[in-house]
Amino acid sequence: MKKYHLKTTFSFKPSIDYAAHLNAEQLAAVTSGDGAALVIAGAGSGKTRVVTYRVAYLIDKGIDPSRIMLLTFTNKAAREMLHRVEHLIKGESRRVWGGTFHHIGNMVLRRYGSAIDLNSNFTILDREDSKALIESCVAELKLRKDKMFPKGNVLMDAISHSVGTERPVTDEIAENHSHLMMYAEEIEHVKVRYDAKKKEMNLADFDDLLFLWKKILLDVPEIREKLSQRFLHVLVDEYQDTNRIQAEIVDLMAMQHKNLMVVGDDSQAIYSFRGACFDNIIEFPDRYPDTTVYTLTTNYRSTDEILYVANASIAHNSRQFPKELHSTNRTGPSPALVPLKNLSQQAEFICQRILDLLDEGVPMQEIAVLYRSHYQSMDLQMELTRRRIPYEVRSGLRFFEQAHIKDIVSYLRAILNPMDEISWTRILKLTPGIGNVTARNIWKAISEKEHPLETVMSGEILKRVPKRGRENWEMFRNNFEGLEEEGVLNSPADSIRQLLNNGYDAYLQGNFENYEDRKEDIEQLSNYSNNFSSTREFLSDLALLSNVQSEDIVEPDEKGDTIVLSTIHRAKGLEWSRVFIIGLADGSMPSARSLGDPEKEEEERRVFYVGLTRAKDELYLCYPVMDNRWYDGAIVKRPSIFIQELQEDSYEKWEIEE
Repeated sequence: MKKYHLKTTFSFKPSIDYAAHLNAEQLAAVTSGDGAALVIAGAGSGKTRVVTYRVAYLIDKGIDPSRIMLLTFTNKAAREMLHRVEHLIKGESRRVWGGTFHHIGNMVLRRYGSAIDLNSNFTILDREDSKALIESCVAELKLRKDKMFPKGNVLMDAISHSVGTERPVTDEIAENHSHLMMYAEEIEHVKVRYDAKKKEMNLADFDDLLFLWKKILLDVPEIREKLSQRFLHVLVDEYQDTNRIQAEIVDLMAMQHKNLMVVGDDSQAIYSFRGACFDNIIEFPDRYPDTTVYTLTTNYRSTDEILYVANASIAHNSRQFPKELHSTNRTGPSPALVPLKNLSQQAEFICQRILDLLDEGVPMQEIAVLYRSHYQSMDLQMELTRRRIPYEVRSGLRFFEQAHIKDIVSYLRAILNPMDEISWTRILKLTPGIGNVTARNIWKAISEKEHPLETVMSGEILKRVPKRGRENWEMFRNNFEGLEEEGVLNSPADSIRQLLNNGYDAYLQGNFENYEDRKEDIEQLSNYSNNFSSTREFLSDLALLSNVQSEDIVEPDEKGDTIVLSTIHRAKGLEWSRVFIIGLADGSMPSARSLGDPEKEEEERRVFYVGLTRAKDELYLCYPVMDNRWYDGAIVKRPSIFIQELQEDSYEKWEIEE
């Protein structure tokens, strides 16, 4: 008779030597027993390695892979982790329920959706589908009579955040979309109609995949018990980025066995603007009193000098799991603190230092410039272009390729050159009710006149505007109020500010979900235009630089190498040998909108911390001493409070000589 020996917790002999692959901190987390576990994984401490080896360890220990759930924030992350598990233990890792919350939610709803009257063959709406359906609801409710009523993408953003944070739309708008407050009640009606239409048409958007998953768990006890009984172990990656509804789903899925391991770093919780809930990770031990906390503090990325600054900075936060990162005995130069005269000198310094680093043999792809907000990269993009240094913008489009910047530039060009058909057509089509054909007809009429702007302001063109666009024609004319050619010619900064105040600000609010960021971009464009004596000179400079870009001079070299420009938010999880953090001045970092709010200020410090810990070998902290904002004029800026908090022995101060 053949005997087959089953593994038990007492006879378990691992198939691989985990101690040989993991440090002591990692090993303790990976080989932990049952129950709730919180793994605080400091920056660069091997978080992904811990999650991967934990799954491998559970399967190696004899846990059925189909009874393990791994929740991640990208399907790519889940695939890569499970692929590594497959290589480690040659087990059936494909049977693990691994993927994003939305991916797993879809699987659950396909199997059990009928319990809440959701047909299993429901269609998932993508972003464009959702926007179109919301616009349909707006039309049915006859809300578009108000010419400034927000567009579908703006409404979708507010509605989506309210679902993830589990609070009424009106509360979400009051907190994060205050410029929409006048429409809060109507937007609530849109949400009600939108939800009803989805149900009628057997549709589900991405938010529904979570909302309905939770609904099944709450409303159908037998399914909740079945699912929570099935999954012996639940693991969650990047737990600090979960929103309220995701954390509640996790709690419900793990309620039977309580074998829940969440991995993340409270010091890198920087996505509250997306609905992430910091309380999820910071209060985890309160929700699970028997939690074992494992802290990973060995950083495999940065030098001791960089970690000294990072540790000193984050120590000023009161709500955190205290930890002090240490390197693997790596040393390097102290971070450089570089005060610059103004934004122009900041851009010049960075470009010159980049060229020095390239001469030293540092690969382009190992150099990054990080910033708090996208608008802070404008002067740098211009200087990189002038110096023919290839760069890649990870934080969005290149500054002058963005729609709102092109709109403002088109207004200025149209006023100065009545024969600029492209600019006239672009700005005409910003007006509701005016499409391609009407825009071309209006431009033709304008171009035939000796004084095109006077023609527009006189109302002579109104007869060429279709009925549905006539009520908005006055709005178009208002944009030009006070912008006669002479005024535009002499002061581009004043003209940009006037365009914003005359009506373009209202257009931004109704058409873009990131209204405040785009307004900051336009303010920065105005500040930059102060460097020119006339609008013609300003526009000529922009055109010449755009032409440089179109000639591929700032595209990747033959190796595909580029300097990386990115917001710190987009840089999370990445690393570079040399990192510049720019704009570290009061009001820019931390963001002016966070001042006076302790929770927001602490999140801003976490943003700074994430930026610091992207650097492996060298770190440059830069701030302009002088700033020229249109609402303040030229003012002297103090370094960021995050810089002021640092001990002077933690950095080397550089003095720039011209």
